[in-house]
Amino acid sequence: MTTWVALLRGVNVNGITIRSADLAALLRDLGLGDVKTFLASGNARFTADVDVAGRAELKARIEAALRERFGYDAWIVLVTINELEAAATAYPFDANDATRQPYVVFCSEIAVRDALVDAAASLDSEEDPTHPGFGVVYWSPEKGRTLDTPFGTLLGRAEYKPTTTTRNLRTLIRILG
Repeated sequence: MTTWVALLRGVNVNGITIRSADLAALLRDLGLGDVKTFLASGNARFTADVDVAGRAELKARIEAALRERFGYDAWIVLVTINELEAAATAYPFDANDATRQPYVVFCSEIAVRDALVDAAASLDSEEDPTHPGFGVVYWSPEKGRTLDTPFGTLLGRAEYKPTTTTRNLRTLIRILG
């Protein structure tokens, strides 16, 4: 049995509303166990008799169910609880800096992660501090500037929507809790 975390992209923004109870019900209907949701931003932890070799199939199954039930173009990043813990533990910036947001950008494809890392290398590291991680890009923008920094603008491109989602480090810690 593997413990998984589904990180939904674009939930409860831009008119796409999915209540946590409805998300949990959908996952249970798919036969997943020990389902628990976190916050109202599309985070769910659950168990499945699927190991990492079956990740793509499980991801596709969940996305299809979300599309069917909630009628939106659903994308998720699916990680094991161990992968999530490793990403949170390796956060390289000062997570307690009250002037910055401690973000982790999860990428479901390594080529996308590499493209983001390459693009970030050409940006001002004072304005847009980033750091590569395993399957993630760590990011520490100033509070209130998430959408208008060059890296934030890059993340907003349509080409990255199906394969990335960003979470605050505090959210990850709650999921791990």
